[in-house]
Amino acid sequence: MRNKPPYAIASVDSALLLATVLQQEGPLRVTDAAARLGVSASTAHRLLGMLVYRDFAEQLADRRYGPGPLLRGGVVPRATVGRLREVALPHLRELVDRLGETANLMVLAGADVRFVATVECGHVLRVGDRTGRTLPARDTSGGKALLAGLPPETLAEILGDLGEPAAAQLLRELRTIRRRGFAVNEEQTEAGLTAVGAAVPSGGEGPPAAVSVALPSVRFSRDALPQWGAALTAVAAAIADDLAG
Repeated sequence: MRNKPPYAIASVDSALLLATVLQQEGPLRVTDAAARLGVSASTAHRLLGMLVYRDFAEQLADRRYGPGPLLRGGVVPRATVGRLREVALPHLRELVDRLGETANLMVLAGADVRFVATVECGHVLRVGDRTGRTLPARDTSGGKALLAGLPPETLAEILGDLGEPAAAQLLRELRTIRRRGFAVNEEQTEAGLTAVGAAVPSGGEGPPAAVSVALPSVRFSRDALPQWGAALTAVAAAIADDLAG
């Protein structure tokens, strides 16, 4: 599992996280940025000023800050990601309460998934916040669940860089995922990490999304898979219902 550097620079981390939020969710007020980072408004204002100076952000006519030239043009629609995150967070918290492990929300961005929200569990040994990270969809549980729902021609484009044996193996796995409704990532993205994921049923609006539960592999049990799969698919369906409503 990837840990925070031992000599992490808090201001750099805050600026990078703020840039990620601007790219994925769109314009923010200074007070919104301060709330997201858990800092004072003056600190958020200074961070936004530096992002503007380096073209990662720009100040809009209504005094909000939006993504700058270096962040524009992403493949994930920003307007819908903020709504998706807002709707999903209560369900992620419920999932953590029920299963006792860290829960994530991710969206499909080409051949990758981008993590847009995390709710951490209370274990000392746990999977940490993945917000802002991008990983290959074919390696993550939520990503594989999303790939399983794509049309064949779209899936073929995404898997075009895979060799024939690896592509054939993944296609077999995707057939299993379609049948049971959830996917598993056993240490494909990080050593010592296992995750179970399910796609959020598509309502025709916003990017394809998925939810996952991630945990240290030492706590993973295959006997619990049916229970976890049922919990994840129920939460994914509840998020879809709330988005539609």
